[in-house]
Amino acid sequence: MLNARFVRIYVVPGAVYQSVMVGGGYGTGREIVEYFTSYGMLGGALGLLIAFATLAVVLSLTFEVSRVFGAYDYRNFFKVLLGRGWFVYEILIVLFFLLVLAVVAAAAGNILSDNFGISYYAGIGLMLIFIGVLTFYGRELVAKALTFWSLYLYLMFISFFALVVLWQGDAIGSALAAREVHAGWAVSGFKYALYNLAAVPLLLYVARGFRTRSETLLSGLAAAAIALLPALISHFSFLAAYPQIVSQAIPIYWLLTAMGASVFMIFYSIMLFGTFVETGAGMLQGINDRLDAFLTEKRGRGLSRLSHAAIAMTAMLVSAILSAGGIVRLIADGYGAMAWGFFAVYVVPLITIGVFRLSRGEHNAARNPV
Repeated sequence: MLNARFVRIYVVPGAVYQSVMVGGGYGTGREIVEYFTSYGMLGGALGLLIAFATLAVVLSLTFEVSRVFGAYDYRNFFKVLLGRGWFVYEILIVLFFLLVLAVVAAAAGNILSDNFGISYYAGIGLMLIFIGVLTFYGRELVAKALTFWSLYLYLMFISFFALVVLWQGDAIGSALAAREVHAGWAVSGFKYALYNLAAVPLLLYVARGFRTRSETLLSGLAAAAIALLPALISHFSFLAAYPQIVSQAIPIYWLLTAMGASVFMIFYSIMLFGTFVETGAGMLQGINDRLDAFLTEKRGRGLSRLSHAAIAMTAMLVSAILSAGGIVRLIADGYGAMAWGFFAVYVVPLITIGVFRLSRGEHNAARNPV
């Protein structure tokens, strides 16, 4: 039986991050096709290696800055890195946050409509209710729900890969032998990591248990591996229908339909819908923690549970309207454009100012308002 502290330090951060990262594009396979599989078998694998290295470094440094400075919400975290300019991240993350929720809403509506006969907007409404309940009960329930659902997600991805191998194992073997590489795989893998790192400061509530630098560094490595393993599984699964799969809006759904795996489709759709709920709830919990920290500083108390749920449901309604743009366009145009903004505002300050302040032995600066 795993030690409870081991799970809290080395499993929960990765599970929470993975659940939020999966989202509409990752869970449907669209992000994997867009940023990895379209570059060929070897190109996609090399891109994933670039993404892993980037995620591991940034996650480890982020956890360490959070631990040392006691910054467990993104406002205080960016006070450490940007001082009075911390609000620049907030502007970017609100835009990105609405974009991610729009992707999630679009995918959830399509999945429930196609597989269960539930209307598009009824599906969005159902997701809104679940997210509202999770955010009402707070970070502990959100963290537990994301961790346990991550196990179900892994079971589905492994089962999916096994089905694809049984269906078209020879095609995968041929793609592996071809070792196809298309130019641009390195930049694509880096961009994928950048926009997926954008949400990390929203999830700093998982860093409250860290005690030592070794814990933050190892947890960062573990979180990167946990988060990217389903991407690796998806990439190799998609080789069974490459290159036709590159043009599909929801590649995993399209592949399951081609295989005639109708029973598995039901269980996978349940996993996907639950993951959409977790993506929204995980990010909204970060927003609520930021508001609570600000209000506690100003008036001595944070928001009520009802207010947390109301904020979550309002954000989902706005995102549902944005979802009319379509999932392929949202992922290809929106995510790519945001990646470089977060690189400038988050990653560059982290590896320069953050490392410099850590090396000087500063601590607890974020607890004093700037």
